[in-house]
Amino acid sequence: MSEQTQERTTPAGRRVVVVGAGMAGVQTAVALREQGFTGTVTLIGAEPHPPYDRPPLSKAVLLGKADGAAFDVDFAALGIELRLGEEVRAVRPADHEVDTASGPVPYDALVLATGAEPIRLPGTEDVPGVHLLRTLDDAERLRPVLADQRDVVVVGAGWIGAEFATAAREAGCAVTVVEAADRPLAGALPAEVAAPMTGWYADAGVVLRTHARVARVEPGTVVLDDGSRLPAGAVVVGVGARPATGVLTGSGIALGAHGEIVADDRLRASAPDVHAVGDCASFPSARYGERLLVHHWDNALQGPRTVAADILGEAPVAYDPVPYFWSEQFGRFVQYAGHHAGADTFLWRGDPTGPAWSVCWLREGRLVALLAVGRPRDLAQGRRLIEAGAAMDPALLADHARPLKAATL
Repeated sequence: MSEQTQERTTPAGRRVVVVGAGMAGVQTAVALREQGFTGTVTLIGAEPHPPYDRPPLSKAVLLGKADGAAFDVDFAALGIELRLGEEVRAVRPADHEVDTASGPVPYDALVLATGAEPIRLPGTEDVPGVHLLRTLDDAERLRPVLADQRDVVVVGAGWIGAEFATAAREAGCAVTVVEAADRPLAGALPAEVAAPMTGWYADAGVVLRTHARVARVEPGTVVLDDGSRLPAGAVVVGVGARPATGVLTGSGIALGAHGEIVADDRLRASAPDVHAVGDCASFPSARYGERLLVHHWDNALQGPRTVAADILGEAPVAYDPVPYFWSEQFGRFVQYAGHHAGADTFLWRGDPTGPAWSVCWLREGRLVALLAVGRPRDLAQGRRLIEAGAAMDPALLADHARPLKAATL
């Protein structure tokens, strides 16, 4: 047995390198220690800041109610080596090394938790006043925009666009949201579900322009393809994100149709001793019968436990969570659990023009997804019913006065 193989098979001498210091990377490092890993753990992050949580960026940090969102983790006490402000330039699975600006870093197990990167609006790279909202530095650059109450144009009426528009209105900015589709959340929800949300914009004093595409951005102005010119003290682009996997070029690690790392049901990548977790990876879901790519906080929180167990050789249960996320927008708390693609039945619980309602999706009589607006109990019960694969009575389920769990068969 070679010295290198001996080291990789001795738990106390094993070296785990985690690339990416966001939620997925931090939780993987913590889970390794919690589950008893005694080897070295190195966490590499491209940003210089102490690792931080992202959801507060579009809320408290943006509005100046918090200076940051650092994780409450004592990395030194856990024996986790932090290498911050360091870019990983390449991954070489055959050599069990990653290349950084300061040299190669060897590993016995590698965890890729590189997250996702926002899609930029073509032609705006060098235009002043155009912003993304993904990092702490992005939020810090946008904070004075809101404090100065500038006119803001948001490109994209998805989750992040709605959350930023909410914060900008709270700060007193005039806000226009430009959306190429015919409705908000066109890529996430069916038309009939997104339709009631359209009115939320006007209620909050936000101008929503649908069927509108950006032709170009000039300093201080957004020009639409119909010739309209929108004043813009700042432009915030929220048109989606893609897995941040550019560093894997030439690595031989298999990527999927969206550029994501193709992981198995233990979150193992195609190369030996490499795992992938969080926004950068897709995984097969037996529950839904398809591969899922989930860009949400809860996925980055849950996946690391599976990765840590697999690295420790503990034969973890297949990773197959019920996807979950939430969004706070225009005074409403919106929660979603499950995956509604493939559902054959759709029904409402409550009046969608009111302040609180839910939508349920069924497949072959079983609850597979639920969207709850101001109905947290529906979400909590629905998530458990989806996990259990519970059969439901549609008539009872549609009665919003009944608890969701009372509609089981």
